[in-house]
Amino acid sequence: MMLQTAFPSPLGDLTLAAEDGALTGLWLPGQKGCPQEGVPGDAPVLDAAKDWLARYFAGEAPDPRALPLAPRGSAFSQAVWRLLLEIPYGHTTTYGALAARIAVERGLSHMSAQAVGGAVGRNPIAILIPCHRVLGADGSLTGYAGGLAAKRFLLAHEDALGKNRD
Repeated sequence: MMLQTAFPSPLGDLTLAAEDGALTGLWLPGQKGCPQEGVPGDAPVLDAAKDWLARYFAGEAPDPRALPLAPRGSAFSQAVWRLLLEIPYGHTTTYGALAARIAVERGLSHMSAQAVGGAVGRNPIAILIPCHRVLGADGSLTGYAGGLAAKRFLLAHEDALGKNRD
């Protein structure tokens, strides 16, 4: 059974979801893909995620890998999301750089940045799996499921705008 709770943030009420002791979702207000079938409730992992978010919005850089994360998606999406977890707080990367890393991991000569962008866009655990840290090739703030204003806010919060691009 999926449990859901809300967390008040500077971006509005975030929706958190957990199942079987792991965090399965974190959505910004109005973000597509937020399931409606969750049962309001509480669980240790939801409390831990709320604590993580409180620390994050207070200016700390907590490690999301300290939480049990269980995003649902294809093997390709899972591989992309694992790479997102490696982007340090306050840093950014590009879809192309992620695509190049996936290509190397899979022994391919090339991987489509658009395919990587699709997986990034399907990330069901926003903020903790930091898809907001991925930029266009020219450093532009391209697509974000939570909206570009939220992406801009998160990057400014981390002091990542215009610097630290990997």
